[in-house]
Amino acid sequence: MVLGFDSSTQSLSAVLLGREERRVLASVSVNFGEELPEYGQESGFISGGSDGEVHSDPMMWLDALDRVLDKLRDGGVDLAQVEAVSGSGQQHGSVYLNERFEEVVGDLDEGDSLSGQLRGCLSRATAPIWMDTSTGEECAEIAEAVGGDAEVCRRSGSVAIERFTGPQIRKFFKREPEAYAETARIHLVSSFLASVLAGKSVGIDRGDGAGMNLMNLAEGDWDEGLLEATGPGLREKLPEVVDSGEVVGEVGSYFVGKYGFSRSCRVVAWSGDNPCSLVGMGAARPGKVVISLGTSDTLFAAMPEAVTDPRGYGHVFGNPMGGFMSLICFRNGSLAREAVKERYGLGWEDFEVDGLARTPAGNGGRVVLPFVDDEITPRVASKGLVGVGWEGEPTANEMVRGILEGQFLNMKRHSDWLGVETEEILMTGGASENDGIAQVAADVFGKRVRRLEVAGSAALGAAVRAAVALGDDLEAWEAAVSSPAAGRDVEPRRENAAIYAELEKTFAEALKNHFKLT
Repeated sequence: MVLGFDSSTQSLSAVLLGREERRVLASVSVNFGEELPEYGQESGFISGGSDGEVHSDPMMWLDALDRVLDKLRDGGVDLAQVEAVSGSGQQHGSVYLNERFEEVVGDLDEGDSLSGQLRGCLSRATAPIWMDTSTGEECAEIAEAVGGDAEVCRRSGSVAIERFTGPQIRKFFKREPEAYAETARIHLVSSFLASVLAGKSVGIDRGDGAGMNLMNLAEGDWDEGLLEATGPGLREKLPEVVDSGEVVGEVGSYFVGKYGFSRSCRVVAWSGDNPCSLVGMGAARPGKVVISLGTSDTLFAAMPEAVTDPRGYGHVFGNPMGGFMSLICFRNGSLAREAVKERYGLGWEDFEVDGLARTPAGNGGRVVLPFVDDEITPRVASKGLVGVGWEGEPTANEMVRGILEGQFLNMKRHSDWLGVETEEILMTGGASENDGIAQVAADVFGKRVRRLEVAGSAALGAAVRAAVALGDDLEAWEAAVSSPAAGRDVEPRRENAAIYAELEKTFAEALKNHFKLT
């Protein structure tokens, strides 16, 4: 058996896989707000931060780890049979530890809680997480120091981003220089929890390390120029960079004595939630593009080479199974679709195939710029839903088609830098259940859409990574745990190929003209 964890914003989950059966044997979760109310973090973070600051208490994650293992053990799982564990952590979050950490984590007392023993090892009481937007000034300083945003992107895979770890570290150094000086080790959420499991400080994997604005993609190691631009003596405070499949140690004695793990159970380097989800979705090899439809829509895919987005919107992380992966986030996701629905008093049936049939594919060569709120891909301030090509306002039916075509055209337009031929699209998220939405995606991209039913893809991907580290075949695991449901594939309608090829040009021109993009 192998065990995969996922420490997300609102919960910590675990998935147990049987290596022989290649299936899920057990899964448990701890919701921070519901089950750890003493932290007062209903949604997994401390509310009321000033100037865009969003932090969490890392001790909450440790209490959740104890509780998850309690649930597994109390549910009858024999943890002595677990051969390897790995995990996923919410990307970009960082934990700051003093020189006591190495000693304490290596000699944990099974009679006490993890949080009770490790709280005194923090040099910074809270951990900034991915929702934090308070470091705009630091992003500009880092970019200026190394030659501009394009150079930061060339080196690290992304322009300097407020939520990324490097700018967060720089802000800490500037605002709390004494606490920064007392910091002996800075971990990501992923490497922090892996260290606790292993009973020693372990490395940061290349998948998650690439989401810090600190790692050089080409070299697979910390970038000296970015380190110097971020904070003094930073290399000495960071763990080493390790391969995502590396066995970083064996489970610590705390977990052997308290929960019954075998002393030979191996800890495989943890990675970020997005890299682990790539594995859990069965898309770790180039050719499959995952589109997740949620509050924000995301598109991610495996890449054989570290090609970066020349426009600076997309991100490149390490692929835990080798090579690299892209991730592009579109802020106007389900909120934009819901805005159209509410504005016109429609139902979701109007977004289905029959509803879309009321208007022709391509809306007669007219497009909708689908930004009801400010967008990050591309970076534009919203002007409300804008119809281009109509003399007056689009009708309700035209707007339904227009919002969907606009969203998928925007995705296609801003994923054209990946350098990978798309074989098929794997779609997930609540809106993927709608046949009409899936059909528009298939038509715009000109590719088959396969809809997945993968719950907890990050924890699942972490468990699969643990199995592969033991020598299991990745392709066999992908086939077992991430197969699309039968009968739910959507094929592109070839008669619309020329329409959407032309509409893509129209959309790109409308976007450039309306928002004065370069």
